[in-house]
Amino acid sequence: PQLGPLRREPDQASLAHVLEIATLALQAQAGCPVTFSRTTETTEAGTYQVVVEYTEEAVGRRALTAAADLIRAALAGGFFDVEGTLTALRELDEDVRLGPSTGSIVQAAVARGIPYRRLTSGSLVQFGWGSRQRRIWAAEIDSTSAVSESIAQDKDLTKTLLRAAGVPVPWGRPVDSADEAWTVAQEIGLPVVIKPQDGNQGKGVTVNIVSREHLDIAYRVAAEIGQVMVEKFLPGSDFRLLVVGDRLVAAARRDPPQVIGDGQHTVRELVDMVNSDPRRGDGHATSLTKIRFDDIAIARLQIQGLTADDVPEKGRRVVLRNNANLSTGGSATDVTDEVHPEVAARAVTAARMVGLEICGVDVVCETVVRPLEETGGGIVEVNAAPGLRMHLSPSYGKGRDVGEAVISRLFAPGEDGRVPVVAVTGTNGKTTTTRLIAHLLAASGLRVGMTNTDGVHVNGRQTDSGDCSGPKSARNVLMHPEVDAAVFETARGGVLREGLGFDRCQVAVVTNIGAGDHLGLNYITTVEDLAVLKRVIVQNVAEDGYAVLNATDPNVARMAAVCPGSVIYFAADAQQPVLATHRAQGLRCVFVEDGHIVAAEGSWRERVALRDVPLTRNGSIGFQVENAMASVAAVWGVGLDWSVIRAGLASFVNDADNAPGRFNVMDYRGATVIADYGHNPDAMRALVAAVEGMPAQRRSVVISGAGDRRDEDIREQTQILGDAFDDVILYQDACQRGRE
Repeated sequence: PQLGPLRREPDQASLAHVLEIATLALQAQAGCPVTFSRTTETTEAGTYQVVVEYTEEAVGRRALTAAADLIRAALAGGFFDVEGTLTALRELDEDVRLGPSTGSIVQAAVARGIPYRRLTSGSLVQFGWGSRQRRIWAAEIDSTSAVSESIAQDKDLTKTLLRAAGVPVPWGRPVDSADEAWTVAQEIGLPVVIKPQDGNQGKGVTVNIVSREHLDIAYRVAAEIGQVMVEKFLPGSDFRLLVVGDRLVAAARRDPPQVIGDGQHTVRELVDMVNSDPRRGDGHATSLTKIRFDDIAIARLQIQGLTADDVPEKGRRVVLRNNANLSTGGSATDVTDEVHPEVAARAVTAARMVGLEICGVDVVCETVVRPLEETGGGIVEVNAAPGLRMHLSPSYGKGRDVGEAVISRLFAPGEDGRVPVVAVTGTNGKTTTTRLIAHLLAASGLRVGMTNTDGVHVNGRQTDSGDCSGPKSARNVLMHPEVDAAVFETARGGVLREGLGFDRCQVAVVTNIGAGDHLGLNYITTVEDLAVLKRVIVQNVAEDGYAVLNATDPNVARMAAVCPGSVIYFAADAQQPVLATHRAQGLRCVFVEDGHIVAAEGSWRERVALRDVPLTRNGSIGFQVENAMASVAAVWGVGLDWSVIRAGLASFVNDADNAPGRFNVMDYRGATVIADYGHNPDAMRALVAAVEGMPAQRRSVVISGAGDRRDEDIREQTQILGDAFDDVILYQDACQRGRE
């Protein structure tokens, strides 16, 4: 439609707000129901940050681009193709979103609180984390063997195995030519079925063949796919029985694609009318598939004495195919409640004989109300990775929650596939705290995955290097099958770019905010802004989890209000007001008293002597005492035994191998040398306080600064150090980050 220009009055919303609303609306109208969006003006006048929810990232990005095009067209008084844009968004969504089978399993996992991650643009999905993860590929689970899948694909071998187990199957065998196919058909008796020996989704299958001409057409179609086999046609309806594990969970009668004559329209026109149903699509993303009008359909019409251009009389049923697969245009009717126990037992036996955890068993019989042996029916195929949409949303009858049945097979009741996750953020102390928590968890016998600004470590082995404190590294750790627990340093940059690498954590630790760091980047200019960003991990604590918060830092202490779980406060001073109030309520606290780190909850107390915590140098290094308290609180929140915590604290040495650049103290030719990575004013003050507590005749410092800090931050750090040291050497290293 032609759109008039949008003029912005001073008291009206900005074009950024229009972009937000348009992006949301385009997605909603394209069939992607999203509701969350927000637009906020930055510190730069006229510059806004816009966030809009999406269900599929590719669709959200294209909707954002289209919304911008819409605004430009409106401003210029130009043309914008709304219908074309919505159609393109719908097609993209159908192309990239999970299909109905995989989607139903994912939805069932989400309902149980099981985390999931899509590993490819296809249907490979991971449920759970680390050593507790399971994977599916569409409706096939990770415990299904390749051998079982290969057996299921070989129709002749499958029948041999089922016959050995006493399961009724039709007679037949593979053939190498149309002549041999006709000979076999004569041997076993017409009518017969022609199909590929190795096929799926009903491709190349033709049933109820009664003539040589029909057989020749069917043979050519099947031969395009692979080895052809002929088998006896069983009279009756086509049923699909879905077996998960050791039970039948759903059953449907599948009817072949057909149209009903109205005395006015040709067969071809009737097919077009049926295909116009919005439930019918070209692939598997919709509940039904369009009816194909091909050589097989034309041959089927000829058997009924019809051509594509004939007008069937009113009420006449015209069948376009004899096989009833949904993928070739068939429809499904739920019959789960009608299946006789003996029929269900035969289906389970068939699945077990082939070795499939999730199995689609194709049965042909007059009815499933009576045993197969009574009706002369049989099992004609078993299918690995069966389509679930006929059970989820049948054409007629009740839909079945088969996704939940699959998830229940993967995870026992009460299991959510999660490993303990500890997220650590703050201005200073993050890396040391992360390393100490990981060390304590490893001391309990767990295989720990850890990310921080030095790299990624899994079970004591470094798997990546560099700054790995973002969500990508966290996701990689949670994908590793040898991880029993995970500890993530969570830096501001990654949260701003991509959010978190997890949906929720067992423990969130905020060491401090202080005067902040990295201020001025990404429109975060105040300590309060930084606290809003850092508290994201606290907002994502599990309901039965804990936020470990520094009671002495007002910006950190206030985060307790947004924590869905419980709070453990820590502070060196047992009388600190926030901590003391919390403690008086009988809640968990960690503090220092009489040379000990004390954990208290109500009348219960546990004590660890600071002299037994080498990291703190007998309690003389204040910031390391805080890091130790935060770590103790974190593993207490995970549920570690106190004997393990004590042993772990005693064995953690803060050297250049274990925690490089984190107040590493070395002796060199009679001098004490300290290497520290501190890079903000608060870190410098803590460093000076620690150094001043150590005996010295003369103190010298070498200073380097990172180029992505503000001038005032670099000046303040240098002034703090300049006041405390006798000699100051300014050194420019490689950490320029965009400027000298």
